[in-house]
Amino acid sequence: MKIVVVSDTHMPRMAKKLPDRLVRDLRDADAILHAGDWTQLAVWEALSAYAPTDGVAGNNDGDRITAKFGHRKILTFGGVRIGIVHGHIGGGRASTETNAFAAFAGERVDAVIFGHSHIPVMKERDGILMFNPGSPTDKRRQKHYSFGIFRIDDGRLRAEHILYTDKK
Repeated sequence: MKIVVVSDTHMPRMAKKLPDRLVRDLRDADAILHAGDWTQLAVWEALSAYAPTDGVAGNNDGDRITAKFGHRKILTFGGVRIGIVHGHIGGGRASTETNAFAAFAGERVDAVIFGHSHIPVMKERDGILMFNPGSPTDKRRQKHYSFGIFRIDDGRLRAEHILYTDKK
């Protein structure tokens, strides 16, 4: 199973369309997960044209997106439990990653997908994969635009970042 993981699309302000590099991987995706800051439901509609799409709301998403997705959820794919949260809600000056990790305290998850910082992250924390795909449209001070791919086979999760320099 192939899951494309995105966050912080901030469309249409940061891009008028999904980047070509992202679309290449959307074409054969089995599912798409978005970790917030869609900014318009049109982004969900565009992604859903490729595969079933789910996610959470971020700090730049309005009431309609928040009502549709909520701020936190756990989904299971192929026996792998994936927590999704934007990462902006939490304890004061805590890092986005710490906020995301804390959002699932006491629950069994194999991975936590988060966004908010636009910084790609892939590391293990207490046996849980912490994964921020970065942003496919708003790299901020990062060298590359980015998104992620999860592959799940026989209950095993493999994750990778896709990095690129042209968001056209």
